[in-house]
Amino acid sequence: MKNQRTRSANAQEMTRDWWVVSARGIPLGRLASRVAAVLRGKHKPEFTPHADTGDFVIVTDASEVVLTGNKLTQKYYYRASTRPGHMKSKQYAHFLAETPEKVIIKAVKGMLPHNPLGRQMARKLKVYAGSDHPHQAQSAKPLELGL
Repeated sequence: MKNQRTRSANAQEMTRDWWVVSARGIPLGRLASRVAAVLRGKHKPEFTPHADTGDFVIVTDASEVVLTGNKLTQKYYYRASTRPGHMKSKQYAHFLAETPEKVIIKAVKGMLPHNPLGRQMARKLKVYAGSDHPHQAQSAKPLELGL
């Protein structure tokens, strides 16, 4: 029998698919974890942790994402400058009303690796508040979340 070695995937050899998912009525954490797994490429048999093997993901209807429980009033978004005492906080109800795209981007980025590879994966995420998106030419397939 031949000595077979495990083949490591190369980012240049990968074919990237486009997926589209609607966030309407889906809890934020469940949506973010599934999207992060697709961005990393964990749904593919050739997944390699040290290479970007993931696909592009388009999230539509970001303004209709759901936060369960009392998170709309009890969860806060924090932003800090380098100056002491200049930390700003905002309730997620206001954060979601003002910039719904940032809510999903922040949740997904938190589930990706915190290094240059994770930032490269995060660039493949496209989020839109409404149901329209400018990526019709990519003929994205619908992503089933299995909820």
